[in-house]
Amino acid sequence: MSGHSKWATTKHKKAVIDARRGKMFAKLIKNIEVAARTGGGDPDGNPTLYDAIQKAKKSSVPNDNIDRAVKRGSGVDAGGADYQTITYEGYAPNGVAVLVECLTDNRNRAATEVRTAMSRNGGTMADPGSVSYLFTRKGVVIVPKGDLTEDDLLLAVLDAGAEEVNDLGESFEVISEATDLIAVRTALQEAGIDYDSADPTFVPSMQVSLDAEGAKKVFRLIDALEDSDEVQNVYANFDVSDEVMAEVG
Repeated sequence: MSGHSKWATTKHKKAVIDARRGKMFAKLIKNIEVAARTGGGDPDGNPTLYDAIQKAKKSSVPNDNIDRAVKRGSGVDAGGADYQTITYEGYAPNGVAVLVECLTDNRNRAATEVRTAMSRNGGTMADPGSVSYLFTRKGVVIVPKGDLTEDDLLLAVLDAGAEEVNDLGESFEVISEATDLIAVRTALQEAGIDYDSADPTFVPSMQVSLDAEGAKKVFRLIDALEDSDEVQNVYANFDVSDEVMAEVG
């Protein structure tokens, strides 16, 4: 997972300060709205909403925007959309498997945008089930290093159900069963350890190693998919070395 995680973490940091901030904000707001609609508007009683709010705050989304999204989702304010989660499957160049998670109020529009991004960037759509079996639903928490050691982190999260801790360079990645995500996040809070994000995600069971040329093609496709307002997350089973990452820039 390390290559994909490092790439995603680096890209997220850049996204916070670059011109696409507005698009990222919109996706974080959508997550909050859906979480509030599904589990209620109280973050203390709705862990999914709590984590969605924390992630938005870490990405500098204004509090007013967050509050309005909670009110729309929970029904306090009118105007919330009826979002549905739809997952599309496909292949990127070099045989890399791709899962595209959409949050949309228009299935046809979402399908069209995903197909267009795929076809224009060397990808192909796949039948349901033909790619998803290569991924397992897991909980992933990203923890900034600071003065934290891997042993400190392991001590805090092992009893909460953490399965492994990966070193991503400037941060650690804690992987658990998706059902243990809240317990791991809570254990970090109780230990006084700050974290950047806590999300259920899809982790690949096997990976495709890419050279610089292959990485550029796959990154281009994923960027095109993520550029769609309908797409919330893209998961892919590629791995790139630090050398390739440096070469691609």
